[in-house]
Amino acid sequence: MPADHPSPATGLPRAWRLRLRAVYRSAGWPYQDPLEVELLAAGLLERTHPAHPGGAECVRLSDQGVAALAAATHAHRQSRDEHERIVRQVARAMQRDGRIVWRGLSLRAWVEADAPPAALPPPDIQPTLAGIESAQAPSRASGHWRIARPDVYSIRHTTAAAYLHPVAHEVKARRADLLSDLRQACKAESYHWLAGQCWYALREGIAEPEEIPERYGVLLAREDGRLLTLRHASARAMELPFAVWMALAKAAPEPPLDDDALALGP
Repeated sequence: MPADHPSPATGLPRAWRLRLRAVYRSAGWPYQDPLEVELLAAGLLERTHPAHPGGAECVRLSDQGVAALAAATHAHRQSRDEHERIVRQVARAMQRDGRIVWRGLSLRAWVEADAPPAALPPPDIQPTLAGIESAQAPSRASGHWRIARPDVYSIRHTTAAAYLHPVAHEVKARRADLLSDLRQACKAESYHWLAGQCWYALREGIAEPEEIPERYGVLLAREDGRLLTLRHASARAMELPFAVWMALAKAAPEPPLDDDALALGP
């Protein structure tokens, strides 16, 4: 394999991994594009000659390509397992704080079309029961709805709507995923529309707190199960949007912790 191409041990570029998977699942019909040329040159794909005259030439994964795809799949599975471990840590910590917790929600949020990454939506811009047509809601021309998927979303266990204090946690186990997140201004804005406080929970070693925008709190997820607060998140008062109320009403929260789990800690 040429020196400038990644080996199975170092991982594959995402585009390579997706193409290898697509070729493996297909009959090997060639794309004949620059990406395929790179994979052929790297020895991860190989051409197969037609079995009969007039047949089409196809491509297939070489033994080296199969090994590379298997290694990338294993690394991705490990990353997902690590991600889920941290999600569980955060969810349990929120429950110990007496909060009602949801994982893996898909929530609709209103975002401004051209909001800069550092901008926060004003706390008084929230949809009412009448929808976004109300006088206090933003106009349709100024923004759009976006689906936000915080890893952990929680509210206080209270009967007073003004004291719910919704909080969103985003979990990152890989540095590449974190950097991709930080480049998405709309994603950040949607989280702040949904929650009065937003946090990043990071696997140990993938980033420094200074790399995270100041509006986020930063948690460090240690392998021993502890969550360390590296920086507190700024908080603002807000009312829970009606669209979020409806989503929470239809979703099942995390089951409450039993007494043993409460006593054991993280």
